[in-house]
Amino acid sequence: MSDLELFVSIGLSEAKAKETLKNKNLTTNLKNVISEFLITNQPLANYGTLLYHLASKLKTQDFKHLELIIKYISENKLDTTQRIDCSLEFLRSSISESIDLLALEKSCGVGIIVTPEEIKEVVQSIINENKNELLEKRYKFNIGNLMQEVRKQLTWADGKAIKNEVDKQILGILGAKTEGDLAPVQKQKKVKEIKAVEKKVLVYTPMSIEEVMTKVDFHKPGENFKTDGYVVTKNTEMLLAKHIKETGGKIITRFPPEPNGILHVGHAKAININFGFAKAFNGECILRYDDTNPEKEEEKFFSGIKDMVEWLGYKPCRITHSSDYFDQLYIWAISLTKKGLAYVCHQKQQDMQGFNPPPSPWRNRPIEENLSLLNDMKNGIFDEGEATLRMKVTLEEGKQDPVAYRIKFLPHHRTKDKWCIYPTYDYTHCLCDSIENITHSLCTKEFQNRRSTYYWLCNSLDLYCPVQWEYGRLNMNYTVVSKRKIGKLIENKIVSDWDDPRLFTLTALRRRGFPAKSINSFCARMGVTGAQAIVDPQMLESEVQDYLNLTASRTMVALEPLKIIITNFESLNKENSLSVPDFPSDPDRGWHDIAFSSVLYIESSDFSLNADKDYRRLTVDQPVGLRYAGIVIKVVKVKTVGTTIEEIHVEAADVKTAPKPKAFIHWVSNPIEIEVRLYDRLFMHKNPEDVNQVPDGYLSDINPNSLRIVNAYADKMILKSPVLTNYQFERLGYFCVDFDSNDTKLVFNRTISLKDGSSK
Repeated sequence: MSDLELFVSIGLSEAKAKETLKNKNLTTNLKNVISEFLITNQPLANYGTLLYHLASKLKTQDFKHLELIIKYISENKLDTTQRIDCSLEFLRSSISESIDLLALEKSCGVGIIVTPEEIKEVVQSIINENKNELLEKRYKFNIGNLMQEVRKQLTWADGKAIKNEVDKQILGILGAKTEGDLAPVQKQKKVKEIKAVEKKVLVYTPMSIEEVMTKVDFHKPGENFKTDGYVVTKNTEMLLAKHIKETGGKIITRFPPEPNGILHVGHAKAININFGFAKAFNGECILRYDDTNPEKEEEKFFSGIKDMVEWLGYKPCRITHSSDYFDQLYIWAISLTKKGLAYVCHQKQQDMQGFNPPPSPWRNRPIEENLSLLNDMKNGIFDEGEATLRMKVTLEEGKQDPVAYRIKFLPHHRTKDKWCIYPTYDYTHCLCDSIENITHSLCTKEFQNRRSTYYWLCNSLDLYCPVQWEYGRLNMNYTVVSKRKIGKLIENKIVSDWDDPRLFTLTALRRRGFPAKSINSFCARMGVTGAQAIVDPQMLESEVQDYLNLTASRTMVALEPLKIIITNFESLNKENSLSVPDFPSDPDRGWHDIAFSSVLYIESSDFSLNADKDYRRLTVDQPVGLRYAGIVIKVVKVKTVGTTIEEIHVEAADVKTAPKPKAFIHWVSNPIEIEVRLYDRLFMHKNPEDVNQVPDGYLSDINPNSLRIVNAYADKMILKSPVLTNYQFERLGYFCVDFDSNDTKLVFNRTISLKDGSSK
């Protein structure tokens, strides 16, 4: 019998059966359910609806109870989909191997029969409580609420029977529907209230990662076994009880970076998810350095990681290192070897790579020999690459026997020369999680194929086993985040260092002027799903702009200054100092004074000798207004040296009497000189690592205009600005004070450009 015929035999329509076959998991579940049910010798067609419902609800951990559930269905103890759902909920909540059948039957309402008389009585009682409203609204009354009330009192009553009784009694009270009952509900027109105009206060409202994490369906502490795919052993119940006693039922997460590079924007998501989840439930998050590779670890990376975690606004409950547990990890390696679950192998690295490497010829060597060789590895008898300790387990992707220990004759920054063998991620990670009583081991999706090793290793050593949860990684277009590739960019002097503002490391984003709140909010908006997110930098920049628009004080700067002389300045009777708002849209937030004189500077792009019809700023024939100055200027004379415009002489008129100009431009007077670094995208293509788009490699895809440095003129009010202070240079963009600034020279980095029509 084909699968299609099998599914039709339980009562499914051919169309429903074909639809089911498209779902691989449901098809497998349904075939298993039917196979188990056939043993009962009951007619399939009589139970088809229940069997299909069961198959659609089954999770991996439910299959150990499948025989029991099928038995109860065949005996008509689980005779509704509701009772099947209750049975699954009960069984998932029980970690004990022996099931309390009486408690199971009670939770499922087995044997409880709700008679038609009981339904009639309860329906009548509830309708009487709502009779006045029912008579008023007639058939426009929401009977759904009545149904819910009946269901609360008669949990195991048949839903169709309840609906029929409700309809019957309402018909008896109201009679048949009239034309008025069938007429659509007329919407009443709302009378607009005239409200006093209130000043609207703009506030930046970031998305909260804590709020996002409260909606994620993770297990509760101690209920690890309820998670799909979690492996339960005979000691799981005891180990979970011990875990709860030690933690007090508190949620504990960890952020475990490798200290061999600087954190990037993808790590920001991981930081937010781990710290945010713990914070949302008053738990704890540990910062654990995964320092198992002494080859690339540097002190600057340790301090840099901690600085970035704290910059994002999080404080670890404690800081640990994988190396804190090296002694215990080695003891467990011996234990694993004694159990015949690990062996010393002499295959070269290249022979173990790929998905179908040949099995190790040393896989079945005697336990005592393995123990002796492992001791030799620890004592430095073998050279690097001559031996590894491998675990006897197969990963989800089919890769066999991952390495647990390898030889490296390198001193460790913390343990010095004590060890010449170091544990791998596959071996270390889950065991450190177990030691630290982690409740939720949250990691990106690429580690899903290591979940089997995670559970296998903890259970093989009879240790408390946390639950590994995976979420989609955050990737950004127009950048690379690989530590090796960023190292190449630095080595080739394409970028200055790990904090070059063209990169998407967190130190680079901070230096560029991205606020931590914006980065956190951006990560929260990405959500916690299994889907990998590849986003344009514009999405992050949009979040940054929303924040800086409300927090960055305004000032005027001429990036490419052009000298303007007002020939009739004296006759204007203007003060030499003007007071301008820090936030023009909200003047109550503060003001600052700026200089104003006959000599000032505008942006060179704000004047054109050969303007087209859409150009709205200063030309020989077109006047323009000056922001905050209250004047309109028109050209009198243009002084040039060759083809270069040296200065422009203008006449000014009061804005109240002059013809209205097409635009108002920014300017500075009596300015200070500053250095401005205009950053743009580092790469030309969205994915510089795509060999189809960039066949010569990412180093060949560098944007030659990713950095332009100009000496600009700025107002003196910014002279004493602290490092990382954000400003909006009016009409230009948002800028940030760089670390290279000092008492005599200010350096600014462009954070993002303004998206407006200032180029016209």
